[in-house]
Amino acid sequence: MNAQKLPILLNCLAAVMGAFGQFCYKRGAVGTANPLFSGCTLSGVIFFCAVMVLFSLSSRLGGRLSVVYPFYATVFVWGTLIGVWFDREPWHPNYVLGLGLILAGVSIIAWSSERA
Repeated sequence: MNAQKLPILLNCLAAVMGAFGQFCYKRGAVGTANPLFSGCTLSGVIFFCAVMVLFSLSSRLGGRLSVVYPFYATVFVWGTLIGVWFDREPWHPNYVLGLGLILAGVSIIAWSSERA
């Protein structure tokens, strides 16, 4: 697992950036007359380009795809939290169950990678 720690962290950072990228796309689509050329949309593109750089760096550092990529699944957790915090989207208690299942799955993969 030690060899996978930095690649895992890079994929977690990519997940946060990917969620903010999607948030920027949403803001660009809703808040402007021409969403293709808005600053928010451009910010989203930059975030997603950074995500691809982090994926590449993670692979270059020896990240095993079967171990590190599932950590990108936390993008759903971050996206939900960003929507609730910044857009004041409605929250439902079942979200906690769904997000908990995502985190449990990622944790099981991390735990299992120590033994593989």
